[in-house]
Amino acid sequence: MADLFGWIISFFLLIALLVLVTYQLMCLADLEFDYINPYDFSSRINAVVFPEFVIQAVLTFFYLITGHWIMSLFCLPYLYFNVGMYRQKKHLVDVTEIFNMLSWEKKQRLIKLFYLVLTLFLSVFWMIYTTLDDH
Repeated sequence: MADLFGWIISFFLLIALLVLVTYQLMCLADLEFDYINPYDFSSRINAVVFPEFVIQAVLTFFYLITGHWIMSLFCLPYLYFNVGMYRQKKHLVDVTEIFNMLSWEKKQRLIKLFYLVLTLFLSVFWMIYTTLDDH
């Protein structure tokens, strides 16, 4: 039963990550269609980037601690990418360069979104498998 609670916690962490990445994509679409100015856009995006990184790190270490080695290894590339962006100081959006980097930022977040959807699918699969295996 404890394993099921672990999968439920990881499910909610993944939903939180999906919400943050979707919010970033919506802000990028608003900027692209000129519904928002670059200053408001960068303040909104920069406010949610660090929580996204922290939740992803917590999720990866949660999988590691609970003994879900495959899911932990599956989350490592995303965590490695986030740590690399943070160490290179490229994790925050620059107001002056945002229109030059708009396509890259959209592509980066779309890849993150698809990666998180795949991770969510695997997590739900293992949660169902754990539930059926207990009975």
